[in-house]
Amino acid sequence: MNLLQTFELPPLINSAALAAFLLRFSFNLLIAYIIIRWIYYPVHKNKDYFFTYFLFNIIIFVLCYMLKNTQLQLGVAFGLFAVFSILRYRTMNVAVMDMTYLFLVISIAVINALSTDHVSILEVVLANIVVVVMTFIMERVWLVRHASSKIILYEKIENIRPENYDKLLADVRQRTGLNVHRVEVGRIDFMRDIARIRIFYYE
Repeated sequence: MNLLQTFELPPLINSAALAAFLLRFSFNLLIAYIIIRWIYYPVHKNKDYFFTYFLFNIIIFVLCYMLKNTQLQLGVAFGLFAVFSILRYRTMNVAVMDMTYLFLVISIAVINALSTDHVSILEVVLANIVVVVMTFIMERVWLVRHASSKIILYEKIENIRPENYDKLLADVRQRTGLNVHRVEVGRIDFMRDIARIRIFYYE
């Protein structure tokens, strides 16, 4: 009996905690929606990352919120950024801009989930607004020329050599009709004499 009394079960429903969670989650999801749907998509027109961005934001928010009352909160936050920093350098097919937005939605989730009682609600709201406004300004106002990217299969294998980069760039521009300004060589298949390259061009 004494052993059972040492275990304290959490309450089935904590109205105050539930309301706080729903409020934070709704606000976090609203900010993520604004960034993904109204800032990222109109410029980059890439639906492939919709699921990824929203799911990452939701998972990170729930994870950090559930761990916010433990001593692991700061370590978890830095650990998440370390993991995705490694992911950036291990992933060849994700553009820098797309990975930047991934970091952004993760950061928003961490900020909204781990803010403690020492940080006022107004400070959290202003922090989110600043992030949204600055992202909008840099994406839609300062950066007039927006770069897009495509992955293509390229068969002139001799042009992928570093000394033939100018030939590769000129050939891709001529064949695609796009204003290509940079080319990254990815996977090379010498058995079929083709290479997977990512071209970056201005719309």
